[in-house]
Amino acid sequence: MYPMRIALGIEYDGSRFHGWQTQQPGVRTVQQALETALSKVADHPVEVHAAGRTDTGVHASCQVAHFDTEAVRKPHGWVMGSNIKLPDDISVLWAREVNEDFHARFSARGRTYRYYILNRLSRPALLAKRVTWVHGPLDADRMHRAGQTLLGTHDFSSYRTVHCQARSPVRTLRSLRVERHGDYIVMEVYADGFLHHMVRNIAGVLLAVGAGDRPVDWAREVLEYRDRTQGGVTASPHGLYFHKVNYDPAFGLPSDTSAFPLLML
Repeated sequence: MYPMRIALGIEYDGSRFHGWQTQQPGVRTVQQALETALSKVADHPVEVHAAGRTDTGVHASCQVAHFDTEAVRKPHGWVMGSNIKLPDDISVLWAREVNEDFHARFSARGRTYRYYILNRLSRPALLAKRVTWVHGPLDADRMHRAGQTLLGTHDFSSYRTVHCQARSPVRTLRSLRVERHGDYIVMEVYADGFLHHMVRNIAGVLLAVGAGDRPVDWAREVLEYRDRTQGGVTASPHGLYFHKVNYDPAFGLPSDTSAFPLLML
């Protein structure tokens, strides 16, 4: 029997994980937990490939991954079987059989991240470690205008960690919007791909602009330096969510993102 390829949509709270990628034994990661659960459902070892590798503390409202298996299960069986065996901070949202041409990472046309900021005097309780808290006033309009200077295809060396292993720092940022919803500010970023810490570094720069510590055109100045040391503070991972992935509709994957109400802003 030829292996089948199964695609999954996955939601997780990254607060207690050391990122997506499997590491040394004893280090809790999303990939390790998911592979352990799926291997039990499939009754053979399973290797999972994701659309994007999230860092320690980063969440996902719809990460997409795939794996190959000879086990015959209905989509509902993969969802329910894995969720029974997964910890309560990971949930499989859907499962679909796809053809062998599909690859969660390499078939992606683009990825969307959202960064959530609670901007009020008092710290969060219900959303602790799920939003970034900034107690001082922020101007979301200034943040949005600064973000527009980053659109297009650029060398984003100033916005990636010095430890980034990507061969090229060039990425195409297709959209970036910042909106205020009451006490919450949401930054949504869509690009063909992202460098290590790229979204958090963009958020760090825009937060400085929103606070009035830097001018609106500073975001573009940082970009043109092509030097991470000029890029300011890396924002906290707590407010960052891998929101969704864009694929060719021919693959037949769900396009909606399941998430708690805050993410529907």
